[in-house]
Amino acid sequence: MKGFLVSLVLTLITFGVVAFDIADRITVLVTLGLTALLQIAAQFRWFLHIRLRGQARDDLQLILFTALILGLMGGGTIFILANLDARMH
Repeated sequence: MKGFLVSLVLTLITFGVVAFDIADRITVLVTLGLTALLQIAAQFRWFLHIRLRGQARDDLQLILFTALILGLMGGGTIFILANLDARMH
């Protein structure tokens, strides 16, 4: 239940900052980045039951593989969108 509440609060913060336009662009982007990192940490801790202390090598490999997949997805998305933007101009 605690993990669900943390995830819900982080999602509401993100939604509120974007939907109500309460800050400038840089602050919004920093807030989105920080809440995304906290959301990942919450998912690891409460839903996947992975802690950083005293974990086995398998858990470390799981975290690194997840980071690799997220990096590929995020980097690929940014690359594709930048390429499309360059073709539009």
